[in-house]
Amino acid sequence: MTEKAKQELSFFDWEKQMESGLVSEEFREPDAKTSFERVYQVVRQIPEGKVATYGQVARLAGNKKWSRVVGYALHVNPEPGKIPCHRVVNRLGEPSKAFAFGGVNKQIELLEAEGVTFTDGRVDMKQYQWDL
Repeated sequence: MTEKAKQELSFFDWEKQMESGLVSEEFREPDAKTSFERVYQVVRQIPEGKVATYGQVARLAGNKKWSRVVGYALHVNPEPGKIPCHRVVNRLGEPSKAFAFGGVNKQIELLEAEGVTFTDGRVDMKQYQWDL
């Protein structure tokens, strides 16, 4: 991430969220400082064959209002092979139309390879949503 991007994201700084009391301690790793790092920590934990929503990842990362931040973070995923951003869908179970690593069809292909099925372009959230 560029220095400019880091500065622009200072609003979402981990320390500020800690002070505000909005951070979920459950998924905290001590070295995570930025909102993007928090998002990546959560997404790494989504099991194969399961999906999470942007809002779910945002809540687990520490701020339920970070849904868009989750999208921004996943769009610039620095380690697509290690951070399974394809496992994040919208609240309706729809894949991202702007999936950064090959488009919507690639996201569907990756999820189907993990056993996730689609009906009318949507994941059955009752069956496949990551349940903590």
